[in-house]
Amino acid sequence: MAGLLGTGVLLVSGVASAEDLVDSSVEKGSLGAGIILGEPTGVCAKLYLEDDQAVQAALGFTFVSGGFQAHADYVFHPWILEERDQFTIPAYVGPGVRVMQHGAGRDGDSDFRVGARAVAGLLFDFKEIPLDVFVEVAGVAEFRFGSEDPDINGFGLALNGGLGARYYF
Repeated sequence: MAGLLGTGVLLVSGVASAEDLVDSSVEKGSLGAGIILGEPTGVCAKLYLEDDQAVQAALGFTFVSGGFQAHADYVFHPWILEERDQFTIPAYVGPGVRVMQHGAGRDGDSDFRVGARAVAGLLFDFKEIPLDVFVEVAGVAEFRFGSEDPDINGFGLALNGGLGARYYF
């Protein structure tokens, strides 16, 4: 009899917790980590400071340019393009910085690059799961140095673009 009563209590408590999961919305944390594909391809993170302001960063390889890149941006989310029960699509813009070790390949020359980024993107922000998917493009004004070829050293322009996803804690 005691075993039957204990099983009944466990079943009722199991049903109650399942109902709580269905009825509650997912609380999304302010720190997200994930992957980015493009220029660069690697890992990325985003930390929300306010509802409409965040710091985002990525670290990875640049397969088109041939090198290793790290960048960080301070982004604002000034416009909500679409809002539904399941997701929100805000646009974001902001300034940032980029550092890159560029390796030109077998026949080329390597150099180091430091620059300012201007990023713009769209964010597909899920409401029921702690996940977002993004697409972005960034223009980079950079200074190149350390190359043996004097024509490479100096001021230059570059373009970054990426598609990624982040899970929030």
